[in-house]
Amino acid sequence: MTTNTVVRLEKENNLVLIRINNPPVNALGHAVRQGIYDGIADAADDDQVKVIIIICEGRTFCAGADIKEFGKPPQSPGLGEVLERIDACPKPVIAAIHGTTLGGGLETALACHFRVALASTKMGLPEVKLGLIPGAGGTQRLPRVVGVKTALEMITSGKQVNATDALEAGLVDKIVNEDLEAGARAFAQAIISEDRPLIQVSRLDDKLLPARDNPGLFEAFRQSIAARTRGFEAPEACVKAVEAAVNMPFEQGLAFEQGLFRELVTGTQSAAQRYYFFAERQTAKIPGISKDTGTLDIRKAAVIGAGTMGGGITMNFVNAGIPVTLVETTQEFLDRGLNVIRKNYDISAARGKMKTADVEQCMALITGTLSMEDVARADIVIEAVYENMDLKKEIFSRLDHICGPETIMATNTSYLDVNAIAAKTSRPEHVLGLHFFSPANVMRLLEIVRAEKTSQKVLATSLALAKKINKLPVVVGVCYGFAGNRMFAQRKREADALVLEGALPTQVDKVMVDFGFPMGPFALYDLIGLDLGWRREASTGSTIKERLCEMGRLGQKSGSGYYTYKPGSRTPIADPEIEQLIKDFAQEKHIHQREISDQEIIERCIYPIINEGAKILEEGIAARASDLDVIWVNGYGWPVYRGGPMFYADTIGLDNTLETIKGYQARLGNDWQPAALLEKLVARGQRFQDVE
Repeated sequence: MTTNTVVRLEKENNLVLIRINNPPVNALGHAVRQGIYDGIADAADDDQVKVIIIICEGRTFCAGADIKEFGKPPQSPGLGEVLERIDACPKPVIAAIHGTTLGGGLETALACHFRVALASTKMGLPEVKLGLIPGAGGTQRLPRVVGVKTALEMITSGKQVNATDALEAGLVDKIVNEDLEAGARAFAQAIISEDRPLIQVSRLDDKLLPARDNPGLFEAFRQSIAARTRGFEAPEACVKAVEAAVNMPFEQGLAFEQGLFRELVTGTQSAAQRYYFFAERQTAKIPGISKDTGTLDIRKAAVIGAGTMGGGITMNFVNAGIPVTLVETTQEFLDRGLNVIRKNYDISAARGKMKTADVEQCMALITGTLSMEDVARADIVIEAVYENMDLKKEIFSRLDHICGPETIMATNTSYLDVNAIAAKTSRPEHVLGLHFFSPANVMRLLEIVRAEKTSQKVLATSLALAKKINKLPVVVGVCYGFAGNRMFAQRKREADALVLEGALPTQVDKVMVDFGFPMGPFALYDLIGLDLGWRREASTGSTIKERLCEMGRLGQKSGSGYYTYKPGSRTPIADPEIEQLIKDFAQEKHIHQREISDQEIIERCIYPIINEGAKILEEGIAARASDLDVIWVNGYGWPVYRGGPMFYADTIGLDNTLETIKGYQARLGNDWQPAALLEKLVARGQRFQDVE
């Protein structure tokens, strides 16, 4: 019989199946919760029923709560009520799980008395990635099943475990290799024939005892995750909730978990992380590109330039099984590039991330050459030489005569005019920018620069290719620096000005790290290399950076830059010599130095990013504000718990943002000219999130 449109009860002799079919991922929306709730009640009241199986149609067991219900008035029964009914059912309830059993889905399985899973199943509690904790007993039941340490690791990281590890930990009772339903039925009959007692997870206690006898366990765990969870509220709440599971009766622990959940779900951090969750998915929606837009087949790639960027780009394709022709101008440069690629793979193998045989397989996919003509059969060619417009134009002019008619020709430029580069070919519709972020084999972000004449098919192909090589693509238009670097330039301008006005590099960096960035701007300059774009013969000593380079202080690679570094260390050490150099330079330039507050540093390093983002939206360089936030989270280390610069502006209020920007305009000049869009939104009482 059917309980509702998404849940069906099937009775067969002494067995009842509660079958859920709520595509695409069987989310635990209201109808699903009601169906399970009623189904358990009906089966419990039926004297003929001996055992109940909860099973899902489609590609996965319940993959979690319905995120669309967040922020809306709750509808009874809540998931907690449903799970209490499962837990208290006097008849054994088996969860037959497959696919990605996540969040509320795993909490549902944990409330059952037994769990069987397909061998391919992945399980986890990823709520922490949305700035939350599991809110339906996950923090209370999981440690009772797998032990406290394993539960802490799973809940605070949100990582998934496979079925084999889950079986070993006690999270599942049996692995089924092929037919889940048949395996679950067989398991049910074994329970009946063996008269096994049902196991209420809420009443288990033995796996909590070691933590009760080790009061230092939780503090040690906090210290172990401190670096990766810095600034985030949810991981600490996760630890507190598991502590409650150890130290409180189950019902009190549930209430404590619920209190923590309510605090987080109404807080700014979770709002930011939930916003970002959807923002990533929005990047795939490109104006003018529909799902049925055709794509080109990319089976072979070529990369021009075997330097740091070219080598990293090559690895992305090779990792996806796509062979690459790697072009250099001299054998020395080519050998150096290939050696760096091999070294990177060898490091991965040494860390256990790949096998030695895999290293050789990857290297075998790379063909090095000194002849540009060898790229003739590539389906995509990516130019990755240094930032020189004349050189790039020359390369594309040559590629135009070498490549096949359907070949995509892409430039990895960070700043230059892709339209001007495309104009050097007879087929600008096949040209676009693919701006990888350094290191290209590690950084997930890929800015896809849509030139004026880039065809829809080429753009659609690039989007599909980005996903194949495990990148997060964001489409932007052509302007100097595109989106990310254009915004970044505003922060650089103000950070450089702040140290001349009296703030030390250490103060600016600390304020930015405290805000949530992994490092401050001056430590970042040292990491990148101060000599990037600098040439000694053209140096005039007109900036602090030029003077540092003239002194041989090139950053980490030379052991000193804005900071000094001990051999083999990346930890910056403040240098009084540099502090004096900055003071002397400011005096030379007649810049009055003063004490600068941390709040001013935040405003001058953050608000120009927001203002420039508004100008980018005005000009149509980016499709939506959330795209800019995705770029900054993935490309520049913006803390995800603040959502991105545009979301952050919405959070503090666009009226407050505009007022602050106008204040600095009055003090510092028209570098602070407010974006017209920002003024319009304030006048209308709207947010960046309202821009379509």
